[in-house]
Order: sequence, then C-alpha cells, then structure tokens
Amino acid sequence: MNSDKVEKHILSLMVENQPGVLARIAGLFSGRGFNIESLCVAETIDPDVSRITLVTVGDLAVTEQIKKQLNKLVNVIKVFDFTDTPHVHREMALLKIHARPETRAEILRMVDIFRSRVVDVGADYYTVEVTGDEDKITAFLNLLKPMGIKEIARTGAIALAREKTKGGQNGKN
Repeated sequence: MNSDKVEKHILSLMVENQPGVLARIAGLFSGRGFNIESLCVAETIDPDVSRITLVTVGDLAVTEQIKKQLNKLVNVIKVFDFTDTPHVHREMALLKIHARPETRAEILRMVDIFRSRVVDVGADYYTVEVTGDEDKITAFLNLLKPMGIKEIARTGAIALAREKTKGGQNGKN
C-alpha cells in the first residue's frame, strides 16, 4: 500500500464507558489537526464498554500516528482499522421530504427501489429511513433533492469486521 495515498479510514475503538472519554478522543484529533468526518458512539453488549466508530481521511502515515496516539489514551481498550480488513459497514439517514400530491407516488417508488421505508407521514412531508453504504445513501439523496428535502439526519459509518470463512474468502461489503 502506498503510504502517500490519501484515503478514508474507518476506525472502531472499544473504550471504557465513562464520562469524558469521547472528549479526550475528539481533543486528540483536533489538537493534532486531524479531522473526524463522522462519529458514532454507543454502548456495547457490555454496559461498561462503548464502541466509537469514526471516519477520518489521511495517508497511511497519518492513520498510523492517529492509531498510536489513540492507543496511548488510558480509557481506550482497543483500536481497529477496517481499511484493509474485510468488514461490513452501513450508514443510516432520516430524511424529511416535501410530499406534494403530484410527487407522492414517485417518492414511494424510490423508497421501494432503495429498500428504504417511510417511518412517518404528515400532511406535507414523508419522513423516510434509508440504510446502506455511503454511495447508496448519496444516490438516494440525489434522486430526492428535486422533490424538496427539508431535513436530513445522518449517522455516519458504523462497521464490524467480517468473520473468516472456511475457504478464507469473505463476502463483499
């Protein structure tokens, strides 16, 4: 892998579920001039441990530096970099779309095609949930923009490593 190649990196951190941990991690990034593109945090099956999934952009040297600094933080249990690891990643977005009578059927067709779903219906708006990789969500947004998107809430990436199969082959994302 070329160390000068700038690319997106999905990092997953297992951390102690304590106040201030997220602030220390964000401070590490900002203090060194690194950007966090997206960030998701939630408790794991163990209530004392949280998983932080973050996306950052940089070359291999920058990413290695970030991982070393993260591993030095007391509350960080483990750091995973999914860049060269077979993994499953998804994002979720909620969209509030202007649903005029003449566009309602078209919006519902797009919802069906993208295997998303309407989660709330109002007099003037549909609220739609879509889950998938970044490209799927971006394509869905681009198709719905002409309809009039009023609001968007987007999670950013979450990811888990794939299990190794008997033949050594893993499926696609």
